[in-house]
Amino acid sequence: MGEDVGVARPSSASLAAVFKACDEDNKGYLSREDFKVAVVMLFGYKPSKIEADSIMSSVNPNTSGILLEEFLSIVRKKKEVQLHRNEIRHIFTAFDRHYRGYLTLEDFKKAFRQVAPKLSERTVLDVFRPAISPVWLQIPFVLGWLNPWSFGQCSGSRSRLRRSCQL
Repeated sequence: MGEDVGVARPSSASLAAVFKACDEDNKGYLSREDFKVAVVMLFGYKPSKIEADSIMSSVNPNTSGILLEEFLSIVRKKKEVQLHRNEIRHIFTAFDRHYRGYLTLEDFKKAFRQVAPKLSERTVLDVFRPAISPVWLQIPFVLGWLNPWSFGQCSGSRSRLRRSCQL
C-alpha cells in the first residue's frame, strides 16, 4: 500500500510488553479495564463502551478475558486500520492544496489529471457527484476515510447543515 505515514508498526515483543504491563495481578489475560488501559497506551485514547463491548464479546468465551494471542491479533488489526486511514489522510492532504479540509471540483479534476491523465472528464464528474456535499459542492475529509459512496443525505438550513449531516 505504499509507505507508512506517521504510524510505526510495533513489534510483537513491544505489544507483549504492553500486555504484560496491563495484565494486573499477572492473571495471564486482560480484563475489560486492563484492555482499556492497553488501548490508551497504544493508541492514545480510551475506547468507548461500545468498542470495549465489541472486543470483549469477540474473544474466547471460555476465558476470563483477552489472552496474549488474541490481544496481538486485535491490536495488529487496529494498527493496520490506523495505517490505512493515515495513508488516505496523507493522499487527501496532498490534493487539498489550500488546507481547507475539502476538495472542490477543480481540486478533484486537477488531482485526477495528475494521477490518471487519460481518464475522461465525464468519468471524473461521475465520481465527484455522489461524494459532494449538496450545499457546498465539495468533498469533505470525514472520519479519516475519503469514500464517495459512504456519504449520507444532508438536510436542513445552511447553518444547521454541518451538525445535521449524516456522514
